[in-house]
Amino acid sequence: MDITSKIKHAAKEILQVGYQFNTEEKNILVNETKPEFDGDYTLVLFSFVKSLNKPPEALGNEMGSIFISKFPELFSKFNVVKGFLNLTITDAYWANFLRENYGRKDFGRKEKNGRKVMIEYSSPNTNKPLHLGHLRNNFLGWSISEIYKASGYETVKTCIANDRGIHICKSMLAWQLFAKGATPESTGKKGDHFVGDYYVKFGDEYKKQVMALISGGMSKEEAEKEAPIMKDAQKMLIGWEAGQPDIIELWKKMNSWVYAGFDETYKRIGSDFDKIYYESDTYLLGKKLVQFGLEKDVFYKKEDGSVWIDLAADGLDEKIVQRKDGTAVYITQDIGLAVQKYDEYKCDQSIYVVGDEQNHHFKVLKLICEKLKIPSAENIFHLSYGMVELPTGRMKTREGNVVDADDIVDEMVKEAERKTSEQGKTEGFTQEELKDLYEIIGLGGLKFFLLRVDPKKKMLFNPEESIDLHGFTATFIQYAHARIKSILRKEEGPWSADSSHISGNLFPSEKRLIVDLEKYPSVIEQACIEMSPSVIALYAFNLAKNFNSFYAEHSISKAETPEKKMLRLQLAVLASTVLKNAMALLGIKVPERM
Repeated sequence: MDITSKIKHAAKEILQVGYQFNTEEKNILVNETKPEFDGDYTLVLFSFVKSLNKPPEALGNEMGSIFISKFPELFSKFNVVKGFLNLTITDAYWANFLRENYGRKDFGRKEKNGRKVMIEYSSPNTNKPLHLGHLRNNFLGWSISEIYKASGYETVKTCIANDRGIHICKSMLAWQLFAKGATPESTGKKGDHFVGDYYVKFGDEYKKQVMALISGGMSKEEAEKEAPIMKDAQKMLIGWEAGQPDIIELWKKMNSWVYAGFDETYKRIGSDFDKIYYESDTYLLGKKLVQFGLEKDVFYKKEDGSVWIDLAADGLDEKIVQRKDGTAVYITQDIGLAVQKYDEYKCDQSIYVVGDEQNHHFKVLKLICEKLKIPSAENIFHLSYGMVELPTGRMKTREGNVVDADDIVDEMVKEAERKTSEQGKTEGFTQEELKDLYEIIGLGGLKFFLLRVDPKKKMLFNPEESIDLHGFTATFIQYAHARIKSILRKEEGPWSADSSHISGNLFPSEKRLIVDLEKYPSVIEQACIEMSPSVIALYAFNLAKNFNSFYAEHSISKAETPEKKMLRLQLAVLASTVLKNAMALLGIKVPERM
């Protein structure tokens, strides 16, 4: 139980016994005391004064005295400011907390709670490489999964590969037209980049054909429909859904190239999945559910044969769920996937990590699932996040203004090498160790920069700002951790001497650091509730700052007494553990030395 919970529990007991007033702990408000007032934590009294018919200051003084007399091991003094009771926690409590927890590698993690959560993220299309937006998506989904796991949930990490549809046929058709039998092996290109190049070639040829038709007198709208290459792609899609052997064979071959490329990227960035679903499987179940929905009058068919749902009564619009030619649209597979997920895992919650441009799509999906009475439809949750933008002209692009994930990771590792070399911190490392270090710093900088912002916000990513020893960066935290490890290597462990007798003897920076460390479990809980790794990122950064401040003020090796040295070593051990574990929740490694 953390200190805030202990204060609430004590307050509830005092109110019950001393005032015959019953309330739940969740109704008792406890905050950190504002810096301008004396105290550590503040009990807000306003919600009690009316029921107890007592002036706030009188009630505060009475309760403060009871806190001190009844719980002397917890509280050393108090003061009252209007309706706020400011409580000071004993130094002995903080020292005991440190002694009991400094050696715990699992500090902050909760026991399993029997609940299961599925997190779907990444969701790539098999017609092009992963890009910068996918990186934020992967890092966010993976981190949310780890935060839920640390909070006691069983987690299932899933990915849906969007491996069918008109966009896939565009790459396939362009390969038939322009490749002359080329493969990733024959060209020396990574498979996903190779296939992505043909998606671009399709777009280039399509534009040429549209312009030619417009020059011949067609309207732009007509030309876009009548361009031969687009009509051929649509025919290919119909052939694919009909199981035409030559199309299926080409589809399997090109997808295998892309998956090999994806796997290489996922391994490098540390993304993994417990289950990968494929749209080519789930869309069939979705089509069956469309027929079921027609029978139950959830959907209706238009004169051209297309199938729709009318959500006007729910404040939305009409939504197509199947085209007039019988082919599936994107939401068709999502309906099927929602059923398949629940049937396989029976999760208590299903979280979709998808960009905010799909907000409407997921409102529609949840409504459709509820109307079809799909089990656990009410527990579908869209974790919407803002798009990532780049400063104009940064790094090479393969398609418009979309930056490939592989390119940006390479750029980050180069940036890590450049900045580390500039700092002159490469002495004593082998070339292999330096290679690993640059990868850790580069990827850490990238992940932290993309996760330190609240998911709902759009963001501007600048590689140069993401690796900085003095900024709000992973590098700053990684260096603090390496510094602590360096300190500990110079001292002989174990550091298990009893420091519980220390009372009234904590310096402000020592106490501030212990208080910060004690908050870690509640920080994980907050990050889980808010589904925001940014909570962890900010906490880790502030903890690193506070350790640096503490160490600048107080020597460990030359501490005033053996007891002080032991306390500070325990502080260093727990600080290094928490920094490492907090960063691990973000998917970021912290080196032992830098």
